[in-house]
Amino acid sequence: MEVIKQASAIREIVQELRCSGKRIGFVPTMGALHEGHLSLLRASAQDNDITICSIFVNPTQFNNAEDYSLYPRTLAQDVELLKTVGCDYVFAPVAQDIYPQQSLLQFSFGPLEAVMEGEHRPGHFNGVATVVGKLFHLVQPHRAYFGQKDLQQVAIVKQLVLGLSFDVELVRYPTLREPDGLALSSRNKRLSPEQRQLAVSLYKALQLAKGLLPLKPVTSIKEAVAAYLQGIDQVQLEYFEIAHPDTLQPLAQAQGEPEVALCIAAFVGEVRLIDNILVNLNEAQIVA
Repeated sequence: MEVIKQASAIREIVQELRCSGKRIGFVPTMGALHEGHLSLLRASAQDNDITICSIFVNPTQFNNAEDYSLYPRTLAQDVELLKTVGCDYVFAPVAQDIYPQQSLLQFSFGPLEAVMEGEHRPGHFNGVATVVGKLFHLVQPHRAYFGQKDLQQVAIVKQLVLGLSFDVELVRYPTLREPDGLALSSRNKRLSPEQRQLAVSLYKALQLAKGLLPLKPVTSIKEAVAAYLQGIDQVQLEYFEIAHPDTLQPLAQAQGEPEVALCIAAFVGEVRLIDNILVNLNEAQIVA
């Protein structure tokens, strides 16, 4: 496995790989790797000839400077983990290499960026689209792997690929969880032991909502989720939505929908966490 830090170097390597007929799988990350990331890398290693993982804490997708400064950075440990999962190249650039000058690009994703993460984190998805576009140009992957925990991000990237005609197949993998249900996340590293125990309340809130779907209207389910979390110390709900699984637009009612996305964001102490599940209403079970 080789660690590459210059954009020009990864471009040359990728050009040689593609000329030799190698199929490239790509897993873009911000580091602080966990088993969720590793599952994507294993899948890429199985599906492709070459797997590239990028590690880059992208400044343009943070609308909070403190959140950016506190984001875990564990490159040395990440590199050791990547050696165990079939990764061939690690692309770990510095910000100046990705953004040699201030980016003036502005993407618009219509209604998709006006809800949930887009509504509560202004400019976030513009930053996501900008860095993913740059990485796709540099790495030129045949397949790119993303986790379902960032469901809205995957939808944004899908629109980016379609809108700019990137020749890349997007692969979405299910969220991996701790035994108690907490979604794996790099941000979990910032939780104190007490907060870690409280953080599972997000998943429990999603399960509560899932159980109420056949019984209650959407407004009542949202009220029940808010009431449940309000009673938990250090947990502050930012949003809970019952949304269309593809457009992620909030639904006024779930009845008649074959599948819905239950999406949540909340602060546990000062750490902001997100989670979601997809529920098949015909089968009354989680499908992803």
